[in-house]
Amino acid sequence: MESWNDAYSGEQSFLRTGFTKSPKDVDIAVIGIPYDLGTTGRPGSRFGPRAVREQSLAVGEFKWGVWPWDHDVRDKHTVRDLGDVTGFTAYPERLCPMVEQRATEILDAGASLLSIGGDHFVSLPLLRAHAKKHGPMALIHFDAHSDTWVDDDLNHGTMFYHAIQEGIIDTDRSIQIGLRTPNPDTHGIEILNADYCLGTPAKTVAEEIRDRVGDHPAYVTFDIDFLDPAYAPATGTPVSGGPNAAYARHVLQGLAGMNIKGADQVEVAPHYEGPGQITALAGATIAADLLYLISLAR
Repeated sequence: MESWNDAYSGEQSFLRTGFTKSPKDVDIAVIGIPYDLGTTGRPGSRFGPRAVREQSLAVGEFKWGVWPWDHDVRDKHTVRDLGDVTGFTAYPERLCPMVEQRATEILDAGASLLSIGGDHFVSLPLLRAHAKKHGPMALIHFDAHSDTWVDDDLNHGTMFYHAIQEGIIDTDRSIQIGLRTPNPDTHGIEILNADYCLGTPAKTVAEEIRDRVGDHPAYVTFDIDFLDPAYAPATGTPVSGGPNAAYARHVLQGLAGMNIKGADQVEVAPHYEGPGQITALAGATIAADLLYLISLAR
């Protein structure tokens, strides 16, 4: 009899792709970054990678793939979970060099990379690694917040300002979607705020992203607080008035075929979850969509 692992049993690698240490012979690597010392509000997203992996067992339980994609990404490419980057928990100054080094190792081995946070600050070392390989990246940023606050401090509200200052983001090709908090300076990035999204079909938003980015090497970062707290309550800085999970997925699916070199899903903080783990489930589903986008770009 063929063995079958239910969604509540078996190993907890992302989408049950299996664990490995080395990126050798891996097409797409998945890593977790359990860090939340960059959080300015509620902490707890260090537990995000574990929660997202757990819920991914349900998202990816069918051998035909993740609905509504028409194939199983695991049949198209060798996808492996490389575990977590660790060793910096109480030492934030260690985070950037450790994450950048690990991401660089993976990219230099020829693999693409999907990362799971952790708070949003982890995107900075990930962008540094991708820019070393691909040049300044077009940023496709889903979030309730701009994360471009002008400040020398390093936290999850300033990292894209620092990325702009370092020249690793091409602002002329970058776009932020879903913003619904004060944003005094766009830094030249195009903004599609939450009210615009709520009044605009997902297909149109996806087309606007495609027009902005073109075929430039792109990095997608998805903060779970892009979603309204009704659909993602377990996060550090929830903001009412956002889209739902279906809308987010439709936009992402509209980006299929773009030159997406890497992506992350961040800010799931499962200790604020109610029954049902709906935030982690949304995070796992979004992360699976990001995996498909990376796969289709290879």
